Parts: sequence; C-alpha cells; structure tokens
Amino acid sequence: MALDILPSHGDRLRLHPVAPRLAPMFGFVLLTLSCALASFAFACATPFAAFAVVAAAMLPLRPALLVVTGAWLVNQSIGFGVLHYPIDGSTITWGLVIGAAALLATIAASGILRMLPQGRTPLMLAITLVAAYAVYELALFAVTPLLGGGGAFTAAIVTRIGLTSAAWLAGLVATCEIVRLVDPFGRKGAMST
Repeated sequence: MALDILPSHGDRLRLHPVAPRLAPMFGFVLLTLSCALASFAFACATPFAAFAVVAAAMLPLRPALLVVTGAWLVNQSIGFGVLHYPIDGSTITWGLVIGAAALLATIAASGILRMLPQGRTPLMLAITLVAAYAVYELALFAVTPLLGGGGAFTAAIVTRIGLTSAAWLAGLVATCEIVRLVDPFGRKGAMST
C-alpha cells in the first residue's frame, strides 16, 4: 500500500498532515523541534535542505520561508547559547550564510515543486531534495573564498551530509504521514462537516 501524501484538492503542496489553517504552526513546531534535535546531534551539519523541502511541500513560499527562518534561529540559539560556538566575526557570518543558504534552498524547493508533476510524490520530493541540497551547498561553497572552510567541501563530507538530509526528509515525511493518519487535530471530522 503506497502512502497517499497528495492533497485531495490537487494543489501544488505535497504534504497535508493537518488542516490548512494549522499547517504553518504545525510546520513551525515540526521543523524547530527537528532542528533542535539535529543541532544537538550534528551541530554544523543540520539538514536544512530537508527542512526546506518539507516546508515548501507543506506551505506556500512566504510561510515556508518563515518556518525555515524559525528553524535556523533555533539552530543558531543552540549553537551559540548551548554548544558555545565562538562569538567572533567569522562564526557569526557563517551563521548568517547558513541562514541565507537555507532560505535559498527553500525558494528552490518551492520552485521545483511548482514545476514538477503531481504524480509519484515520493520521487518528486527526492528530486526536490537533490535540487535544494545543491543550492544549499553551492551557496555555502560560494563564500569559502571570503570566509575559508573550503576543506569542509570534500566529496565524502558533502555526500555524508546529503545522505543525512535524505534520511531526515524521509523521517519528516513519515512524521507528516503519521500525523495525517492519526489525525490528532480532528482534520477528518472537520472536513466531513
């Protein structure tokens, strides 16, 4: 039995775990909690490309950007407040660049989802992740001549982070599907009235 994660009304959004009026708050909670977990587990390798795809698949662009910004703020708060990142110009600038790259990945994911056909959603989300991850990594790599850190862009590291992002995307989509099936917010009852 294949997962039915397509919306019944056929719009471009791929994930509908909750009623549309609750989607921005659900997306914010899902991604900020996920980001907190990822920030403690991976520090600088938070899977922002996966977060961008989920936000773009669940929300229109503007709320998706706000949700990803919230996740990035959680990441930075944990980094500087709990993990004691050094408070210097380079680290702060890298934090801002990571935020900008996450937003660019969200814009790319939203655009890709608009262009792709609605069918075979898991494949479409995978294609979108590849594009969003490429945009994210290229945005980060583009500033290495100014900020340094080019050594973090080896094939092994980029591949490992890409695979981590794919695993996070699968987990986040599974979480959305479980929430949709369990219907804790009464979506099915509200839609049938």
